[in-house]
Amino acid sequence: MRNTKDNKNTLRRLPLALVAIVFCAIFLTAVNPSDDNTPIVPQIPGANRYQKGKIFLERADRLVAHEGEEYQILTGDVEFRRGDMYMYCDSAHFYDAINCIDAFGNVRMEQGDTLFVYADELAYTDSTELAVLYADEGKVVRLINKDVELQTTIFNYDLGIDLGYYEVGGQLTDEKNKLTSRYGEYCPSSSEAVFTDDVKLTSLREADTLRIYSDNLYYNTDTHIAELDRPSTITNKDGIIYTDSAIFNTETNFSRLYRRSLVVTSNNNTLTGDSLYYDRKNGIGEAFGNMVLTDSANSMILTGDYGFYNEFSDSSLVTGRALAREFSQGDTLHLHSDTIRSYREIYLVPAKDSLSYAHEDTTHYVIAAHRVKFYRKDIQGICDSLTFEQKDSMLYLDRHPIVWSDNRQIFGNVIQLHLNDSTIDYAHLPEFGFMAEEIEPGFYQQLTGKEMFAAFEDGHLRKLDVSGNVQAISYPEENDSTYNKVVSLESSYLSADFKNNNIEKMKCWPQTSSVITPLYLAKRSQLYLQQFKWYPTLRPTSPEDVFNITDEFIKLMAEPDPAPKSRRGAAKPAATEPAGGEDDEDMGRPSPSNLRSR
Repeated sequence: MRNTKDNKNTLRRLPLALVAIVFCAIFLTAVNPSDDNTPIVPQIPGANRYQKGKIFLERADRLVAHEGEEYQILTGDVEFRRGDMYMYCDSAHFYDAINCIDAFGNVRMEQGDTLFVYADELAYTDSTELAVLYADEGKVVRLINKDVELQTTIFNYDLGIDLGYYEVGGQLTDEKNKLTSRYGEYCPSSSEAVFTDDVKLTSLREADTLRIYSDNLYYNTDTHIAELDRPSTITNKDGIIYTDSAIFNTETNFSRLYRRSLVVTSNNNTLTGDSLYYDRKNGIGEAFGNMVLTDSANSMILTGDYGFYNEFSDSSLVTGRALAREFSQGDTLHLHSDTIRSYREIYLVPAKDSLSYAHEDTTHYVIAAHRVKFYRKDIQGICDSLTFEQKDSMLYLDRHPIVWSDNRQIFGNVIQLHLNDSTIDYAHLPEFGFMAEEIEPGFYQQLTGKEMFAAFEDGHLRKLDVSGNVQAISYPEENDSTYNKVVSLESSYLSADFKNNNIEKMKCWPQTSSVITPLYLAKRSQLYLQQFKWYPTLRPTSPEDVFNITDEFIKLMAEPDPAPKSRRGAAKPAATEPAGGEDDEDMGRPSPSNLRSR
């Protein structure tokens, strides 16, 4: 007991300074334990972990504070916290005064149960809220957010705006796609990403060959939608898209394309326009504004204000200044109407035994309606509706069809034209036909009947067959190449051969009646069949003229179809009044200058 009492007295006699030294030694032993297995308690137990600009040391096996150094050395199961973000590593330099960390070995950042970042080193400065994570040689930094993984060798993570980015090349993958680029940004909270410089998107789905190449691409990992605003290429086994501006859903393969993007299908057809909607999965495209569809397989180009295209059914539609250019026959046919449709029809071909079908065959159709006008160098025409069958090179003209070739004009209820190579092969008018040929202004060779068939050779009329109520007015050419008389003829059938646009041989049967009248005695009613009309102002004169839809044309298309009634008697008012005096007056002998052979 005395010893104890003496010790107490001795302690009381120690100088105050020595007491202070002993107390500090005891405190430092508690703060810097020599036992490595003793964890360090938090610096500020129970403090608010959401203080702005503050990093909290939560745990470490060992802390070493060196005199004169700005940082503390932490080793062994080190844990920091900044708000909801936790940072783990094997060791760290902790700059407590300025809230900075340099972390080494098995670096990991965690936020909730969805966001994880793995690296070998980390440098964090709280004043900028920027964490820079590094990977050792041969390894990568990995950010994992749900089903998204980003990999790079140096990763910058701005915690203030929740944005990570790399500048040394990297890749991002989700459940649908993999994206690589030289520079990339990713925001885990919004699922938005930006990739720049040598960008490539690749689909991860089996059998999907989607590839996107660009220098700038915006992407959302939730919607899997890519946005492009630089020259870009979108490819897959079904075709290619070239675009400067696009929104592309990589999950549905539906895209909105702008700035005259170009779609190239697997069969080398192309579709472009000021803006496009394109469903790659279903092969459907819509074009708005200056649409151009090139159908290479069918040698056709469709243009207009709006267009629709179905790649799988090989069908299309165009409206608004619609134009079809067909060039399979050598010379280009320019065809315009309110609406133009194109489609492919598949049918079975009977086998030789006629009891089964051998194989499928196809034919391609073009249907134009209404107010149709077409132009080709050797043939021009108008009608209300038209069908072109490409396999047989047939043009079917319905409702007020008129066709011009050379100086001839043909009209009827229906006209069927067969094109061979670059010229007309034949024309068939099965219901009613009227043919006229201008030999001089106001004077016309005329022929009409219930049915008419005209064969052409090198674009010139070679043979003509007419049946049923045949009527004709002609001007035989004299030896001195003048025309001095008019012939009116009626018969049941007529067949004529032509050479150099002149009748070489003609036959009429079974009974024929004809009247020959000198021109100087002919009256006006003898010069024109009842249904004669001449439409020079409606004839297209150039490819651009097919868009010239006049009031005269509109009025004609609204009239009833001409019918094969009796065609003798006074003529109806012609579209262009023929030359001559009043009806039933003597015409007078035409001067040689007016009726000279061509």
